[in-house]
Order: sequence, then C-alpha cells, then structure tokens
Amino acid sequence: MIENVFAGAFFALCIYAALKDIATLTIPNWLNATLAIMFIPAALFIMPGWETIGWHVLAAVITFAICVGLFMLGVFGGGDAKLIPAVILWIGASDLTTFFIWMTMSGAALAIVVYFSRRVIAPEGAPSFAFETLQKGNGVPYGVAIIIGAIAASPSSPFLSNFLS
Repeated sequence: MIENVFAGAFFALCIYAALKDIATLTIPNWLNATLAIMFIPAALFIMPGWETIGWHVLAAVITFAICVGLFMLGVFGGGDAKLIPAVILWIGASDLTTFFIWMTMSGAALAIVVYFSRRVIAPEGAPSFAFETLQKGNGVPYGVAIIIGAIAASPSSPFLSNFLS
C-alpha cells in the first residue's frame, strides 16, 4: 500500500515535470529536489535492502556527474541534468538500458515533432500551453522524453513496479 503512495507521487511529479517543460522549457529545482528527497522515506518504508538502495544511490550519483558534464557542454539544460539523476535514483542500476533507450528514442521523436511543428504552426497560432516550445530557436522539452524513459523502466524498480501492474 505505502509503495503505491510513493510511486503515485513519483509519477505525478514526473508528469508535472513533463507538462511544465512543454509550457516553459524549464523544470523547477524544487521538483527535482522533491523527487530526490522523497526517495529517502520511500527507501526506508519499502526497504528493498541496503545493497539495493546503495546501487540506486550510486547509479544516481554517477548519472549526476555525467549529466553535469553534458550540461556544461550544452547538450541539454540544467533542469534535464537534474531530472535524469532524480529519476535514476528511483529506477536504479538494474534497468538503465531500458531507461536510456526509451529516453533517447522518444527524445529523437520529440525533436522531430517539435522541428516540424515549428515549421507548420506560426508562433502566434501556437496553443498557449506550447507557446515557448514552438518558438523558433528554443530548445526541446526533453523532460517529456525523460519521463517516457522512466515509465518504460519502472517495472524493474522495487519502488515503482507495483504501481503500474
């Protein structure tokens, strides 16, 4: 029961992050911090074992270091660089491949859709929720792809697997 509460909160925050990224091309720091901090009580209540918790934390720390480097190279924004490790904290090391494949593939599809949408939809004709996203020269709301990767990899996480099944 408590697993579903934590997992539900995780998925709700993830969906909010994706919607916020579409609307403003930003992912708030408070949201990334909440996802990361919320992992602590989830780990203590669900208690899949200290070794499992350690692997989740290690995967998130390594991912954070890599994401900071990619942010500094301009590959993606700061919100994305913080959202990925916050999500990995919940997913863990067991299914990083699924997460990264789904994130990458959906990110590529998203970039193509945004590119063609910007060519077809005039900025003044854009729906208000996607106005920033459809402005030429702006980035892509990659938070959407991150969340798709998280949903795809969630069945292998001891913190999220029961929620979607």
